Amino acid sequence: MKKLLLSLGTMLLCTYGTYAQETPVSQGLDDRINEWVQPATDAVETVVFYAIPLSRDSSIPLVVIILLTAAIIFTVYFRFVNIRRFGLAINTVRGKYSSPDDHGEVSHFQALSAALSGTVGLGNIAGVAIAVSIGGPGATFWMIVAGLLGMSSKFVECTLGVKFRDVSADGTVFGGPMYYLSKGLKERGFSGLGRVLAILFAMMCIGGSFGGGNMFQANQAAAQFNAMLGTESGYAGFIFGLVLAFFVAIVIIGGIKRIGAVAERVVPFMCGIYVLASLIILLLHLDHIPAAFGQIMAGAFSPSGITGGIVGVLIQGIRRAAFSNEAGIGSAAIAHSAVRTDYPASEGIVALLEPFIDTVVICTMTALVIVITNFDGSIMAYGSPESDGVAATSRAFATVLPWFPYLLTIAVVLFAFSTMLSWSYYGLQAWMYLFGRSKAANFSYKILFCIFVVIGSSASLGAVVGFSDAMIFAMAIPNLIGLFFLLPVVRKELKMYLEMVKNFKG
Repeated sequence: MKKLLLSLGTMLLCTYGTYAQETPVSQGLDDRINEWVQPATDAVETVVFYAIPLSRDSSIPLVVIILLTAAIIFTVYFRFVNIRRFGLAINTVRGKYSSPDDHGEVSHFQALSAALSGTVGLGNIAGVAIAVSIGGPGATFWMIVAGLLGMSSKFVECTLGVKFRDVSADGTVFGGPMYYLSKGLKERGFSGLGRVLAILFAMMCIGGSFGGGNMFQANQAAAQFNAMLGTESGYAGFIFGLVLAFFVAIVIIGGIKRIGAVAERVVPFMCGIYVLASLIILLLHLDHIPAAFGQIMAGAFSPSGITGGIVGVLIQGIRRAAFSNEAGIGSAAIAHSAVRTDYPASEGIVALLEPFIDTVVICTMTALVIVITNFDGSIMAYGSPESDGVAATSRAFATVLPWFPYLLTIAVVLFAFSTMLSWSYYGLQAWMYLFGRSKAANFSYKILFCIFVVIGSSASLGAVVGFSDAMIFAMAIPNLIGLFFLLPVVRKELKMYLEMVKNFKG
């Protein structure tokens, strides 16, 4: 059966290029699907991104204020755990304080890798280019700041994910905000509130899995692949979506074990190649790096700069960083909750590495490459929204590595593929929280997920990005409310873990 499925997939891929090129150019199925998606996107964005006017020319979404404020509070409350416990995080992920007798399913390193497979992806490639095109080089600075502060948010939510996880009779772990909101708040005397927040989060998580974890990924992968083949209109996106959905289905039908097996091979390989290519360009332009950082710092604090000055640039940086590393969103707690440990704070400490790797390292590399290669304005015009983030990043890399667009096409498809696999698991956990852990619930979600792969590949970037951002950010509201109620629990768990580390004799 597996050989038959793979043979069918190969046939689809072989016929894809010829069929797509024969498609009519005007008003194809892609355009009709976008016409259906756009109204829903506009309605959701209006609610989620309710903006507070700061001046005549600028405003800031309320949800961005909430995320940033929460990250600052968590950082101060835990005495800069993101900086002071960085070394401990390295030692913990290396397994220095682990025991084979600890409860759970995966090691600290495996849990971190699984979570990274869901965050390291097209947000690091396309999202950064979009942020820089709108906010200019200064958006890079605020992405870094958001990444550093987000480390504290990730610490809090992933500690709680382990603390309140649910383990079934066969040893399978179920965890994430759905469980620490309902169980954690119940312990603190807010049972009704916790239940409502858990249900709201689960609903938004499902939407996020269909949006940012699926449609956005499929959309950008389709755009890059079709651009490389010269099949950018008509039914091209739809056909690509069918092919991608076919291969996604092969993996996710096998469950979390097959998802993990695929992700642990794909993600490290492609991350390594992408980082290596970035380093090559930066090393070849060492003399331009100081000027690039000069543009970044000047743009970050310019009172009358691009897109509404400091506020406008800050909004773009924070928004893109949050979409990339998902700190405060709660999604990563689902993956981290399966870790093998008897100390919940140990995984919170490990999780703070995630925004650092995703945003501070990889996103900054992408931004630096774009800024350095755009000194002459050939890559993009700052202040003008870039319609195709992947294409902009591809142009930047191609100025030094002419063959890179082909490699980037492979990287984009594989990054999108691995992110979709992880988010299918996140969404499935939320789906089963709402509808039960039955085979029917399992199968129905996976069918819907594959359908949204096709929709995402076919809709335009504007509709997909808007829907993706709205769903991802909407998850933050119920999650952050619960986190504030449960901060004393996290503090107690951190104290217990630090005491164990202090007395550890290895």
